[in-house]
Amino acid sequence: MIAELQCVVLDCPDPRRLAEFYAALLGGAVNQPDRRWTVDERWATLHTPTGAVLAFQQALDHQPPAWPDPSRPQQIHLDLAVADLDRAEEQVLALGATLLDASRDKEGWRVYADPAGHPFCLISD
Repeated sequence: MIAELQCVVLDCPDPRRLAEFYAALLGGAVNQPDRRWTVDERWATLHTPTGAVLAFQQALDHQPPAWPDPSRPQQIHLDLAVADLDRAEEQVLALGATLLDASRDKEGWRVYADPAGHPFCLISD
């Protein structure tokens, strides 16, 4: 092993807002004290219950992906397992997500964008 993954960082216009979106979706603590990072208006973190850490970095000129347009690719996306796809959809839409593609519904997954435009998939468990 050469390295250990510390976190996954997403660029966005409002780090705290996006951290709170993912906290409501995944659970966990926003801006939990951690010697590895200093949080401020330009940087926020989410320590999830599974131990994974997501970080959110302010990018004032952030251009969200235009999925599935290859001229502005998704850059990164998260696959998130859920027990009830319909219920999870209601919840993420209420949090501010946008449905991008439900055409894969028969395959058990749907594509959404978070409030900063990053695609993520909800996958039926």
